[in-house]
This record gives sequence, C-alpha cells and structure tokens, in this order.
Amino acid sequence: MHEGEDLRSATRFPIKLPVQVRAEEAARLQAETKDISAGGVLFYVDTAMDVGSRIEFNIFLPAAVLGTSSDVNVQCVGRVVRCSEEGSRRAVAAVIDEYRFERV
Repeated sequence: MHEGEDLRSATRFPIKLPVQVRAEEAARLQAETKDISAGGVLFYVDTAMDVGSRIEFNIFLPAAVLGTSSDVNVQCVGRVVRCSEEGSRRAVAAVIDEYRFERV
C-alpha cells in the first residue's frame, strides 16, 4: 500500500475552516479547508501548488466548533500530495508532517 492510499482511507471530517498557506518562499495565501483527517487536509486555493513541495499552513479552529473558551490555531508543516482543478479553484491535498496547537 502506498502512503497516499493509506491517508485517503483515513476518516475524513468535512469541515470548512479558514487556512493560511505558504509554499516555500511564496507569500501567504488565503484558503478554505474542505476536509481534515488524522494525517492530512484538503483545501481550496486559487493558485496551483507543486506536488511534493513543502508547505506551512495555519488552520484556525473557532471556540464554538471546539466547545472551548478560546479559539485555537493549529500551525502545521506538510507536503502537497495532490493538486487538481475544481471549477475556478484548486483542490490541494497535503499530508501533515508536524503540527503545534496555540490558543488564541
């Protein structure tokens, strides 16, 4: 089984959240998640990203979604494993290699 197949079989949670993405030395891009799993995330962005490229991204989890008293920012480092066109946007799938939670 390939790494990508294992990640695609993980339970995915369909949730739309704002995410800021930075690929290598590029400026931060605004994006929106489509779904999140234990090992990765699928998000929509207006720019194509190269498969295999290292990305940094921040996912903002509102307190109302978490049932907590404050928002949480998840700072992630990962890699693009898939990029495809969906209408006028790009759907980018990325694995999460590292993450850190930060209360906002």
